[in-house]
Amino acid sequence: MLENMKIELCFQVIGKNLPVDHGFAVYSALSKILPTLHENIDASLALIKGRYYGEGKLDISPSSELVLRVHQSSISKYTVLAGKKLNIMGHKILLGTYRIKLIIPQKNLWAKIVTTKNGQDFSRFEKEIARQLKDLKINSSPEIGKRKTFRIHKKQIVGYELHIQNLTDEQSIILQEEGIGGRKKMGCGFFEGFTNEV
Repeated sequence: MLENMKIELCFQVIGKNLPVDHGFAVYSALSKILPTLHENIDASLALIKGRYYGEGKLDISPSSELVLRVHQSSISKYTVLAGKKLNIMGHKILLGTYRIKLIIPQKNLWAKIVTTKNGQDFSRFEKEIARQLKDLKINSSPEIGKRKTFRIHKKQIVGYELHIQNLTDEQSIILQEEGIGGRKKMGCGFFEGFTNEV
């Protein structure tokens, strides 16, 4: 049914810069404004893109956006974020106007970081990713890329870049809507077409 489809809500991000490692901080800031995000187990968040200029910082560009994937029936709960100011680890940003974007199938997808329980053990990570893809009926073999880390409070979480190629249209939509791994509201397990931005 249409209300069960997921869409992307893309909010313009206005500001100067952000830490590269901002997933947990953005999630925390949004949850204070919108407790619905904390309660919605199906929502996912993309890391904000920008140009890396060193010292662990990103320049916010005119094309930078905060992207949420939510069920179409939930749109009205999230549009209230437009015009809200966020403090992201001391970096002030403003969420501007939003646009609604349909999720379209793409043959090749990647996620900047995917995490699993005990993911610091590479062999366990591989097995868990294979299991989750099988559960989604996706038979494409994943290509595990660079090891990544991000911080939640004082704890470093380990994950990996993940590329999955030669997907059917149906598999591509499922993977984008469902994602794999954990911490999807913090920018993990968010699959999209290949990009050259950080």
